[in-house]
Order: sequence, then C-alpha cells, then structure tokens
Amino acid sequence: MSQSLFFEICGWVASISLIMGYLPQAIQTIRTRNTDGIALPTFLMMAVGGICFMLQGLLHEPDKLWALFLTNLVTTVCSAIVFGIKIYNDYIKKK
Repeated sequence: MSQSLFFEICGWVASISLIMGYLPQAIQTIRTRNTDGIALPTFLMMAVGGICFMLQGLLHEPDKLWALFLTNLVTTVCSAIVFGIKIYNDYIKKK
C-alpha cells in the first residue's frame, strides 16, 4: 500500500470516527434541549478549532484535504447548534 493511500485511508477513518463520536451528543442536545452538563467555553472553542481546521483543509497545497474539511464542517455546525441552544437556555430563557 502506498504512503499516500494510507494517508487518505487514515484521514477518512479519523473523520468517520470523530463524527460518529460527536454526533450523538449533538443529536441528544438538539432533541432534549438539555444543556445542563455542557460547558459553554468548550463548545465555543470546539467551533473555533473546527473553523481553523476547515480552513487548513481548504488551503492545503497541492491537494485539498477533504476529510479534514468535511469532518470539521460537520462538527463545527453541530458545535454551533449546541452553543446556540446553550446560550438560549442559560441567558435568554432565564430572563
């Protein structure tokens, strides 16, 4: 197996693993709207990190790193949704 094929396979396995590990928390939070056990700074920093990794995947030369971009697109969107629900629950709903 060539090194570049191994690199691609590792990237896609990592992508699928991260999404499958992260998605259940996001789905549960969206369904229940319960954010009591979620730390606001954590999801803010996860969204910032995801945006940076998306940029890295898109700007990588000579080839774009699609596994890196797509993984972080999904996790950033989920983080933003959970972050929004957390803000709503902690600051808007309590007023």
